[in-house]
Amino acid sequence: MEKFEYTVETEKTFDEAVASVETASKDRGFGVLHIHDVKATLAAKGFERNPLKIIEICSARFAHDALAKDIRVGLMLPCRITVYTHGSKCFISAFRPVVIKDLLPEAGLERLADEVDGIICGIVDKAK
Repeated sequence: MEKFEYTVETEKTFDEAVASVETASKDRGFGVLHIHDVKATLAAKGFERNPLKIIEICSARFAHDALAKDIRVGLMLPCRITVYTHGSKCFISAFRPVVIKDLLPEAGLERLADEVDGIICGIVDKAK
């Protein structure tokens, strides 16, 4: 199985990295559907943690094509990119769509998964 995540360290601040992921996603034709502020959500329940945001992005064209091949792809949509801190460092990490072809080998998603994987990893690199 392919490596399921792609992570880079960034010199940007946490907020700069989040904004950079949003911009890079839009530049590659992916809409930002929602940003989950995990730190705030957990704090509201009495739990503390370092900053962590989950940015949900989607391309309608790619989602449509993937769902047409296998509805179970919906379990892995939308694409997610996280920005988090660990110690004094900030990281940008994405779930790699390329693993979808390993999880659903009979669906014929090889080309599509590879293409979207390249775009998602490119978004992470550009946001860095």
